[in-house]
Amino acid sequence: MLFIFTVTTSVQALSWAYSFVVWNGNVYEVKEEKVLESDIGKEIGEVKTKPNDMTGDYYGNASNAYPKGTKYFEINNISTENAISVEVGDNEWQKAVYVHQAPFHWMDIFTKILPIFILIGIVIFILVRFKKRQNK
Repeated sequence: MLFIFTVTTSVQALSWAYSFVVWNGNVYEVKEEKVLESDIGKEIGEVKTKPNDMTGDYYGNASNAYPKGTKYFEINNISTENAISVEVGDNEWQKAVYVHQAPFHWMDIFTKILPIFILIGIVIFILVRFKKRQNK
């Protein structure tokens, strides 16, 4: 029993270098720079997934620092290719600047293709039911 406890490895979580959000396949580092309400454009998305703290893997609109549901907005007169704003509180936004493209994750494809397969399945089901009714 003592041998088992001395040989087991400890589990450690990943420590992130900076707070980030992922939107539209791009990773944005959230800076301390506040964005004024007058500079906020339209809503463009929100955090939908959290990264795995053990592996660092993430997909879709993810964030390592903000909870699911945190909203992303355009910043007036700044391209979303360069920066977006992240809602960090009631009427509080911080600037998030583009860092790099998000790494490939198989769930990115799965979440885009799954609705298509479901739609095809529904169409096939309806067609089969329609043919069975015609044959009666």
